[in-house]
Amino acid sequence: MFVPRSLAGRFSKLEKVYPIIAVVGARQSGKTTFLKEQAKQVNGFYVLFDDPDVRGLFEEDVKKFEQQYIEGHPITVLDEVQYAKEAGPKLKYLADTNHKLWITSSSEIILGKKILSYLVGRVSILKMYPFSLREFLLAKNQKEMTDITMQRMIWEHATYGGYPKVVTIPDIETKKTILKDIHDTLILKDIAQTFSIEDIRKLEEFSSILAQSIGNILSYDVLSNQLQLTFQTVKKYFDAMEKSYLVARIPPFFTNKTKEITKQPKLYFVDTGLRNAIAKQFDTRLDGKLFENYVWTELVKNGFTPKYWRTKTKAEVDFVVELDNKQVIPIEVKLNGESETVSRSLRSFIQTYQPQKAFIVYYKGKKSRIKVDNCQVTFIPIHELVEQINP
Repeated sequence: MFVPRSLAGRFSKLEKVYPIIAVVGARQSGKTTFLKEQAKQVNGFYVLFDDPDVRGLFEEDVKKFEQQYIEGHPITVLDEVQYAKEAGPKLKYLADTNHKLWITSSSEIILGKKILSYLVGRVSILKMYPFSLREFLLAKNQKEMTDITMQRMIWEHATYGGYPKVVTIPDIETKKTILKDIHDTLILKDIAQTFSIEDIRKLEEFSSILAQSIGNILSYDVLSNQLQLTFQTVKKYFDAMEKSYLVARIPPFFTNKTKEITKQPKLYFVDTGLRNAIAKQFDTRLDGKLFENYVWTELVKNGFTPKYWRTKTKAEVDFVVELDNKQVIPIEVKLNGESETVSRSLRSFIQTYQPQKAFIVYYKGKKSRIKVDNCQVTFIPIHELVEQINP
């Protein structure tokens, strides 16, 4: 079953404007399925760069490649094009000879200057993540639900993640096996092979330590000591994992450098199911850090770029979202939102920045609103958060 993706609207607008559309994101997040579905509608052609013959022809003679795979097709899908050498000038040639290309990549290598510098003005880049909650519910064919049903859906989505293949398999043990296979492929192919990392054991140990550190402020020095690796090696591992869409670092929000922490990022996993597979933790209850990570993924999947706020006096707000109109919205995460309690940290943020609205997002609780100064603080379930942030 094909599940409509949230970025379809943006894709349909942008593909009319640019000769190249690049859909980037984690392996098995649905990029190929999405583009194949779009290509069906226009009799497009599909080419996989995992095939050494395809890749070899592209690298050796782009004009022969053009004759073989491009000419005569209104659209050509080039899947996992990052594996090709010197892809930038060749893609530029194809775009400048009036061909329309839709390309995919499971690594941000495609966004590096060696490729992207050739495609300025010719390409629009869309990021595709594993299923958001909205997409997850579509895949489950869930429409009308009670609060208990929704909580069960959120628990499953947070526990096993949003990779399409995992979502559509009902058997729990099979879900775990698929997640392990995705992790092994990410480590061996997208991370180790693409970024020339030879010590697979250290890389796996590194990912395991990160899986236990979600929601924490990162210290490269601590990681370096734990793994007995140099600072530069730790940074290389982290860069490779981030560019392969396994983890992400979120920066702090600040305006006053003398009072707020301004350097160290926080760590989250792009998919909470994959994180649980690496940590070997598939609990029957959500814990606070996992739910915090899950809220972050929902914000990112819906186009927001959340930061966190922390002062030198240890006041902290989980997420801060900045809208296009310069409005700043603080978001605090709670597993249980039954009590209408606003933390001292959130009150401190409200007093400092005077936002119009703030949210306390919960897994279980009851919806309510209270005023703190002139700010409307809304207690809200996770599945209603996105629409309320920016209606």
